[in-house]
Amino acid sequence: MSRERKASMPQDSQQEPSVAPRSRGRRIRRIVVWSLAGILVVCGVTAYALYSHLNGNLSKVDIDAALGTDRPKNVDNGSQDILVLGSDSRSGANKGLAGGDTGGTARSDTAMVVHIPAGRAKATAVSIPRDTLVTRPECTTEAGRKVPEAQRVMFNSVYTTAGPACVVKTVEKMSGIRMDHYVEIDFAGFKDLVDALGGVTVTTEQAINDKDSGLSLDAGTHRLDGTRSLAFVRTRHGIGDGSDLGRIGLQQKFMLALLSEIKNQGVLNSPTKLYAIADAATKALTTDSGLGSLTSLADFGKSLKGLNPDSMDTVMLPVAYDKKDPNRVVAAEPQAGDLWKALKADEPVPASAKKSPAQGG
Repeated sequence: MSRERKASMPQDSQQEPSVAPRSRGRRIRRIVVWSLAGILVVCGVTAYALYSHLNGNLSKVDIDAALGTDRPKNVDNGSQDILVLGSDSRSGANKGLAGGDTGGTARSDTAMVVHIPAGRAKATAVSIPRDTLVTRPECTTEAGRKVPEAQRVMFNSVYTTAGPACVVKTVEKMSGIRMDHYVEIDFAGFKDLVDALGGVTVTTEQAINDKDSGLSLDAGTHRLDGTRSLAFVRTRHGIGDGSDLGRIGLQQKFMLALLSEIKNQGVLNSPTKLYAIADAATKALTTDSGLGSLTSLADFGKSLKGLNPDSMDTVMLPVAYDKKDPNRVVAAEPQAGDLWKALKADEPVPASAKKSPAQGG
């Protein structure tokens, strides 16, 4: 018996070292697995928090519910038409940026219909002068108040009187084109977006000196921060005849410069910069319900990745000075009708439809 015990002892001592490494290996694997799980949980919570924050920044308007069926037919030819408004609330963060009247009344300071043809490789942006006299259709405000039809009202007063859905309805009545989406950006958000980019570079062919907007630029190339960019797109007395028509050229120039800046910086390749820009942009935006989530906006943005600012055509709605009030303009025919007709058919705008009798100097 004693010999058997002695003989077995070396066998036991030989097995013991093999048990410990397996135990340590299992412990290491468990630590790695739980560490990875913890990292994934933290990353998931962080990603969700970031998504929720950006998504919560967005404001939206249910255009479809507000307008119902009283709209142009939705032509399914693959193109997209978006009404883009720059709003001037003259209150809150915008109060110090607006200049002049600070009564708190919201106004649409800038308006563009952006037509993106099927294929998404080109786009046409049509600026509507805010001093254009239009027929405002009967509308219902967000508060449920009925606003009757009115003729010869200034285009930018529609937003003040009846809200964004009525602006969409007015543009659809003017153009005969159904707007697929609505995007609104306010003054303060615009400033923050430019600052998040680190500024935007523009080139001016002539000096600009506008006491009202505070903008003073020599002819040449300039890097503008958010505050000066805002003054640039708002200036009207420092260029042309001092009307809104001269300012439209600056707004279109800046829009192309902004798009080029985003593309040239490779924003999508820098998560930190992308988040800063997304935070500024979503705080500034009000959209229709179809674009009213971060996911929808991102998907829409991806669909436009082939769009190049160099291929964007910028046009002013052809207008003529009003015969009764030379300080106002009206849509010039047949040019305006031909422009809308081309966009509706998803065809290039003919050169004749881009000529405006009123140029604003």
